Amino acid sequence: MRAQREVGREDARHLLANFPASVRRACELTLIPRSTFRFQRNTTRDEPLRTRLVELAQEKPRFGYRRLLVLMRWDGMVVNHKRLFRIYRSAGLSVKRKRRKRLVRACSPRMRPTAPNEEWSLDFVHDRLASGRAIRVLGVVDTFTRECLALEVDTSFASRRVTRVLEEVIVQRGRPRRLLMDNVLNASVFLRKEYTSLLTAQRGLEGESFLRLTKTPVVFQVD
Repeated sequence: MRAQREVGREDARHLLANFPASVRRACELTLIPRSTFRFQRNTTRDEPLRTRLVELAQEKPRFGYRRLLVLMRWDGMVVNHKRLFRIYRSAGLSVKRKRRKRLVRACSPRMRPTAPNEEWSLDFVHDRLASGRAIRVLGVVDTFTRECLALEVDTSFASRRVTRVLEEVIVQRGRPRRLLMDNVLNASVFLRKEYTSLLTAQRGLEGESFLRLTKTPVVFQVD
């Protein structure tokens, strides 16, 4: 609103300076009252408020204008919050917001496999049977060919079971160069030491995407 009045005053001054028009006619054309055109702001009455506001801001540098307004009212000063905000902004007392520091992690680029049997992805998927019993699915996927090398379903998996499944695939396909799992620390619990050296701390997205496809509505018969 204040910006519109300023624009109207400038337009009226332009009409008076360049055309033989009266103040009444210029205000009618610019759609502003004559009182608005003749208004002169008295900035001297803001000086006591500005001085006290700067003093309080120096004492409380983390206080915004609303909290400073409370302090000024405690001092007995009667001031409108919009007027105080205008003085607060003109004095350059806006509180600077602290930006959160973000942890910058130096991640090495992921090594993409260039041949079959170079990298395998291992992942678990949780699901429930029609009876409500929880099951887990262990999937082993070749990252390069997207071939499912193993798919084991059970209610739980011990470390020996995971190692046995992996060894069965190794007997058929050979030993991979790398094993990919979401959490290397958890993977080290399931696998023996001879396989933990192959683990890489990156997400096995290929294994996840494949195992999502296996989660289709299927009813199993449980004995």
